[in-house]
Amino acid sequence: MEYDVVVLTDHRYVAPQKKTPYIENVLQEDHLVLKALENQGLKAIRISWDDPDFDWSTTQYALFRTTWDYFDRYVEFSEWLEKASRQTQFINSKELIYWNIDKHYLQDLSNAGLNIPRTIFIEKGSTETLVEAIAKAKSEHGFMADAYILKPCVSGAARHTYKIGQDRIVDHESIFQELVANESMMLQEFQHNIVSEGEISMMVFNGEFSHAVLKIAKPGDFRVQDDFGGTVHDYSPSAEQIAFAKSMVHAAPELPIYARVDIFRDNEGNWALAELEIFEPELWFRLKPEAANMLARNIKEKCLLDEV
Repeated sequence: MEYDVVVLTDHRYVAPQKKTPYIENVLQEDHLVLKALENQGLKAIRISWDDPDFDWSTTQYALFRTTWDYFDRYVEFSEWLEKASRQTQFINSKELIYWNIDKHYLQDLSNAGLNIPRTIFIEKGSTETLVEAIAKAKSEHGFMADAYILKPCVSGAARHTYKIGQDRIVDHESIFQELVANESMMLQEFQHNIVSEGEISMMVFNGEFSHAVLKIAKPGDFRVQDDFGGTVHDYSPSAEQIAFAKSMVHAAPELPIYARVDIFRDNEGNWALAELEIFEPELWFRLKPEAANMLARNIKEKCLLDEV
């Protein structure tokens, strides 16, 4: 059978026997996207990216939705990504995915004049110690905070994300050495306003703002993800915040069909980018179901109709 769009998930969410509230959210949102595509008259199916029996040449496009095991299986996923890209097209495009999957993209945005937290990258195999990396961050990159965030350049769901106080640097040396031996890492100033004010996630489809949520960490934590007890709230952004989010998507190598722009007020009180997610972001369609129709309409108009 031929398909217009395959909606991609990971194997845990195809037909789960145990349905936690988290999994129910995944199923609900993927269902909204699938039905929205079908309502546009498109032939669509939802499968796992690693489905061994699916012929990728039978679909025009693959839409990345909840492929949230990719960072735990990165080598396998990368091999599949390259193979599948020779048989079908991706939404967002292969070029955007390769650019966005590694957080080195933040440096590109910073070089373009957009505001991100002060960040340095420590490449895989570096012999630099954490003490040395932080000392260089202070002397060469203007770090001024009294705490730091260490996380991998390829990651999700706050995997291997550590808050390191000035008095705990030596305590994290062994985990830092273990991590950097296997993958590139990034070191950022800790942003106090994310804890006190939260982080705003803004959904943008083909350059147009759709909706937003405010993510707040649970008391005593710094991670806003619901995996760690964070809460999500409906949010009405200001015109300034919407303009900031739009500037981020327009700074990408090409305009993404869908994007989530995570912003916060930095330590100097300016709006800054935490993440520009254009690969497989959670888009909170459950809080605004009609946004799934906006996505489906853009896919039909910008991808499929442009080919006619």
